[in-house]
This record gives sequence, structure tokens and C-alpha cells, in this order.
Amino acid sequence: MFARIARAVTARPWFVIVGWVVAAATIIIFAPRISHVTNSDQAAFLPDTAESVRAAELARRAFPDAHGATAVIVVKRVDGAAVTPADVETISRLVQRLAGGSATVRGIQFDPQRSISANGAIGLVGVGFTAAAADESVRDAVGTLRRDTATALTGSGLTAGMTGEAAIVVDNKQAFADAELIVTIATLILIVVLLLLIFRSPIAALVPLLTVGLVLGVSTSLAAMAAKTFDFQVGQELPTMLTVVLFGIGTDYILFVLFRYRERLRAGDAPRDAIVAAIERVGEAIFSAAFAVIAAFGALVLAALGFFTTLGPALAIGVLVMLLAALTLVPAVLALLGWRAFWPSKSAQRPSGRGAFATVGRLVARRPAAVVVASVALLGGLATGAFAFSPDYDPIGQLPAKTEATRAFADLKLGFPAGALQPTDIYIATSRPLTEAEIGAFVQRVAGVQGVASPLAPRVALDGRTVQVPLVLADEPYAAAALDLASGPLRDVARAAAPADAIVLLGGQTMALADVRDTTNRDLAVIFPVAGVLFVLILAGLLRALLAPVYLVAMVVAGFAATLGGSTLLFEWALGHAGLAFTIPIILYLFVTAIGTDYNILMTARIREEVRDGRGPREAAGLAIAHAGPSVAAAAVILAGTFGALLVSGVPFFVEIGFAVTLGILIVAFVVSLLLVPATTALLGRAAWWPGTRPPTRASASFAVDHDVTVAETRRS
Repeated sequence: MFARIARAVTARPWFVIVGWVVAAATIIIFAPRISHVTNSDQAAFLPDTAESVRAAELARRAFPDAHGATAVIVVKRVDGAAVTPADVETISRLVQRLAGGSATVRGIQFDPQRSISANGAIGLVGVGFTAAAADESVRDAVGTLRRDTATALTGSGLTAGMTGEAAIVVDNKQAFADAELIVTIATLILIVVLLLLIFRSPIAALVPLLTVGLVLGVSTSLAAMAAKTFDFQVGQELPTMLTVVLFGIGTDYILFVLFRYRERLRAGDAPRDAIVAAIERVGEAIFSAAFAVIAAFGALVLAALGFFTTLGPALAIGVLVMLLAALTLVPAVLALLGWRAFWPSKSAQRPSGRGAFATVGRLVARRPAAVVVASVALLGGLATGAFAFSPDYDPIGQLPAKTEATRAFADLKLGFPAGALQPTDIYIATSRPLTEAEIGAFVQRVAGVQGVASPLAPRVALDGRTVQVPLVLADEPYAAAALDLASGPLRDVARAAAPADAIVLLGGQTMALADVRDTTNRDLAVIFPVAGVLFVLILAGLLRALLAPVYLVAMVVAGFAATLGGSTLLFEWALGHAGLAFTIPIILYLFVTAIGTDYNILMTARIREEVRDGRGPREAAGLAIAHAGPSVAAAAVILAGTFGALLVSGVPFFVEIGFAVTLGILIVAFVVSLLLVPATTALLGRAAWWPGTRPPTRASASFAVDHDVTVAETRRS
């Protein structure tokens, strides 16, 4: 099938290239912008059954004038001294000035008696908005309030910063936009440099770059079209993740084609025959690898958290478009370029199968058991760190330290409990009006829960049947301790303290993140096993075997555990982070597990190819490393480099992901795919392909004794 595709493409290369360009231009021009369908609020992706979502819906019904995002303006003296009565007057005038500045601002609150901290260091001004934090009007209003506040306080001896829900979303969005630009530039530079080093040809470097750039534009537009058509939103991480995925995976697939194309040129094939032979040999591996990744991404539709269910299909669309480009557009371009694809390098005219990877192949062929033991020991040692993994749900902690929301929150804690940033709301709803005595008794009970700093004034609905009880927690509202408190003891006490006929729901950002945590844990428990089964089925279809797919998937899982453990050891133990971003396991699943399966597919397919040519298990493993090793290593270095570009993003969330995925790619490529997989396959011998057809093999020690003879045999085959 793949040979027929290649023949059809190379027969009319200009038709294929022009068709791709016209189709891409049409899609990109008429599709909506991806920024119009993104949402930076993680809680917005919770299912309707989550308690915080139900609480928000109850609040909208009972207090229709009070829903919407909130923020806090934190005021302090420039000299660090206590706020004076004159300063309080200045803050009051500021509130009056800001009150009528925007129709999106629902209200601004400042109580001179309660809004100044006990130590006099900090004053708080509460801001309420009429829409959600991700709404464009709210983001604009935050910018306006910040500018007006700075202007009003100029020369007053006071300084202020805005933090809280709405401000965090604004700063988060800006930080991610800056990071996307930095990462894109760094990725492009890195890929060009690495490809130039690998092929020593500017043309060979530009083919992947231009192809993936075209696919990225098409994929981003298709994802935006899907979101608009089916009325859903995607997380703000998608554009950056899609950029990294396509430049990483896309370059991988194109490298597989280029390396096999160059190998066939070295064997004496004419350029068009070489590209047909290359696609025929490597097409099935690329197809299976792509569908392994698509299956991994597609499994996310089983998630309950909307962030995952939209991220997965969007990335799957990108990989599918990249697969089509690798099997059609790239062969068409190479058919036109011919030998010029590697100009001015003469590498396409030198024999293959020599060098460092041939040496590694000889080592694995001679000592497979020792290689297996050493690889397993390394993976197992790193994996022990995974037991200490602690997920972090703090959106402020994932912002650059220089952002206004981060700095203002640090100032707030100089005078108030950290929970003052975002109080936790308890809602009581009954079929009858609640009495003042019942409300007072309830507030007294919940205020006595350990971890609650203080209650705020309750709010009663007009019909008296719903009451909102805001509580300031002692811990930071996004810390694990606060999440545990809201979803555990506080909720239990609230339900016990409420009247028997009451419905009790906890709301606010702390409870929302507790729901995100519970939903994420549920999703991981569902997605991981399903993806594992899909991987086994795809590998079984490619290899026509049952044993090999099982141990290949097990090895990738070991690589995943080693990566998570190594990342935990660095960030939590060595650098003292409170935890790693809670999305790290799912990101590692998406990229390390899925892409590690890619490399295993390429390596195992080459081993099977050598076995079918009549070589013994050890010789086949050694030859596979010698010939497929360079493409796997080059692809891994480039993919690791693209994720490594996240390290310069300036966003802690991306820094953690960048390191973790870079480490994971290097582990699954250089330890699992290049060492553990061929060594294990060599040890298992014919049993690795059970119960499929076992091709005739010839026992041979030629790889270990006379590698040049084996290379010559390979070139003639």
C-alpha cells in the first residue's frame, strides 16, 4: 500500500505540492483564530456534576447580581511603614475613582475598619466583575483598573498591585503568550541547527521546517474550526503544546523518511526509486507510530475534565495531518529535489551502517543480558522518585515571579491570612427561610474548624432560603492543605452543622481546584489502562505478534515511571518545589509514552525486517541499532530539544514540562529503544514473535566478528 502511495505521489509531485498549499491556505484563511476559543481557567473545564460547579449554579440562581470573577487590589506604603489615616483617605478616594470606570466592574469594596490589616501594613480593595475571568471584557477591565490605580496613587506614597482570580487569569494569559513566542523562536533555531549538524545540508534542514510549519498552520486552524463548530473551548496551553508536538513528532517522521531515503541512495537506487523504497519500508512504521500517538491522544476523550477532552483530539488532529504530509507532501518534495536534497553534503554517497551506532549494535549483540540488567537498574533507580511525586494546583505558583499578580499576593500575606486572596464559600439552601439563629449557629460551627482563619459576613438571598457563608482559610487558597480542608473536614462539618433539610455545597476557587484534583485522578485511572491496551493492539497489528507488544509497552511504562521519578527528584527534592504541575503525568503520558512507542515501533520493525531477511536474533538486533539507531537518536535529540526550548519560556509550568519531557524522550530513546528493546528481543529470539509466523533464520556470528561483511550483505539486500 505504501509503495503504491509513493509511486502515485512521485509520478505527479507538483500536483501534490500545489494541492497541499491551496488546501492549507483555504483552511487557514477561513478558520477562526485559536485565541477566540481558548480559556485559561482550569475550573471552567470541570464537569457539571462537580460540587464547585453546582455551587456556582446555585449562587447564580440565588444571587443573580453577584456572580462573576473577583480580584483584590493590595495597597501598601512605598516605605514599608504602617498605613496612616491619611493613607486610608487616599484609598477611599481611589475606590470612588475606580467605581465608575467600567461597566464590567460590578462593585468595589473597601471598609476602613476591616480592610486594613491588624499590623497596619496592608490595605485590601475588593473588586467584583459581571462576567467570568476569561471573558475579554473582564481582561480589559483588569488592565484599565491597574492603569487607573497606578495613576491615582502617583506621588501619594502608596503603591498597589492587583491579584486574585481575574488578575491571575490576565497575567497567566500574557505569560503563556510570551512563552509561546519564545518557545517558537527557540524551537525553530534549534531544529535548524540540529538538522544542519545531522545532514550538513540547508535543503535537508528546510524540508522538515517548511513542512511542519505548513502542517502547524493547518492543524491550529482545524482545531479552532472544530471548537467553533461543536461549541467547546480549549486550554491556553494548546497553541504552545501543538507547536512543540508538531515540530517534534513531525520532524521525527520526516527524519525517518530522510534517513531511509539516504540509505537507499547509498545502496545505488535512483532518486525516485529510492523514495518509493523508503516509503515502502518505513511507511508502515510511521503509520503505526502515528496511530499509536493518535490513540494516546484520542483516549483523552474518556476524561471527565474538559481540559483533557479538548486537548487530546486537537493534538490528534495535528498528528493525523502530519502523517498525511509525511506520506505525501514530503515524498513529493524529495522526488523533485532528488540528490539535491542533501546538497552540498556528500553523505548520501557514503556507505551506511558504520560509526558509533554500529559499535553499540555490536555491544548489544554480544552482551544482551548485561545490557538488559544495566538498563533495568537505571530505570528502576529513577522510578523510585515517582513515589514522592506531589501534584501542584497553584496557578500563582506557575506564574513568573515578576508578574503583578504574584507580587501583589506576596504583599497581601504581609498583613492578612493567605486565604484572604480567595475566600471559600459555603452555600446552604433549604425549602424554607432560615432564621438568624440557625445562620449564626452554622457560622460558629464552621468557623471553629481547624484551618479556618475567620468567617466573613454571610449573605442571605431575598427569599431567605439560600445563604452564602464566606470563609477565609489560613493556608494559601491553592495549596494542597487548603484543597484537603475544603473537600474534607470543612465540608463534613458544614454538612453536619446545617439544618437537616438543607443542601450544603462548597464553592470558590479552592473547592474548584479540589474538584479538578479529584477529576484528574479519576481520568488518569481510566486513560492509562485504556491507552496501554490500545498500544498493545496497534503493536500487535504491526508486528503480528503478542509477546513483543506486551514487553514493548511495559518498557515504555518503565520509561514513564523513571521520567516522573527523575523530575520529582530534581524539582521537589533538589530545588525544593512544593510539587510539580498536576498535569505533568498526563503530559508525560502524551509525549513520553506515546512517542516512546514510536521509537520502539521503528526499532522493532527494523529488527523484524532483518529477521525476515534471514538473520539470527542477535545479529538482527545489532543491525537494527546500526541502521535505525541514527534516525531514532536524531529524532529524539530534536524532539528533546524542542521541549527543552520550554526551559527558556520563563513560565514555571513550561519549565517543569520542558525538563520532564526532555528527560523522558532521552530515556525512552537512548535507554529503552536503543538498548533495552533490541537486547530483550535478542535474548527472547524467535519467542519474541510468538505466535506469529516465524521466518527462517540463520545463526550467525558475523556481526560480532566481521561487521564489514554484514554491512555489505545489508547493502546488497
